[in-house]
Amino acid sequence: ILFSGLVGTPQGSRQFGRLRTPFPMSVNHLYLLVLLSGLAASGLLPVSGLRVETSGEVEAVNGTDVWLKCTFQSSSPITPATLTVSWSFRPFGPGREESVFYYHERPYPPPDGRFHKRAIWAGDIMGRDATIVVRKVKFTYNGTFSCQVKNPPDVHGNAGEVKLTVVTTASFSEMIMLAAAIGGAIVLMVIFLVIIMSIRRCREKRREEEGAEELPRRQRKDPTVW
Repeated sequence: ILFSGLVGTPQGSRQFGRLRTPFPMSVNHLYLLVLLSGLAASGLLPVSGLRVETSGEVEAVNGTDVWLKCTFQSSSPITPATLTVSWSFRPFGPGREESVFYYHERPYPPPDGRFHKRAIWAGDIMGRDATIVVRKVKFTYNGTFSCQVKNPPDVHGNAGEVKLTVVTTASFSEMIMLAAAIGGAIVLMVIFLVIIMSIRRCREKRREEEGAEELPRRQRKDPTVW
């Protein structure tokens, strides 16, 4: 009934070509939607809310301890029984990638290798923290540390990276920051001492004034006594 007046005539054919459907979606848009849905279902296009963040670049003096900060955000609730954290290391120069640390319900330090008894867990899974500490760093630790977190079903996410540079002494900027911190602490102590001395001096002055007022009263005689 809808097309009875359109089919069979040239004019009707032109009107039918301009007929609008109740769903204003082109064929290209529909094809793109189906393609994205297929990629997401196959795993080629991961739909995930897992995000890992690190400190980026860290500089440490040879022989000192360094914190490798790694935090994460997940669209799924934190499940300690299934959540895993993997730390790996890749040197700047030639060399193979090796495991640094693994966490699944409890910490698993490396049983051997260059990070044996050097990598320590310092994170809090429920606090979304996967930080580790590397003790007494060496020049052979110059490289990129990768932090990978998986919280099933949220397993597709970026791996956070920390580029560690081990130096002989602290850099000039770090020395300036250290000197500024020490100088600021000294200034605060001086100000604190000045405030204490000022308070004591005010109290002593007030006591002297009160004593000076009481002295004439004691020396005042009774007018009835000759």
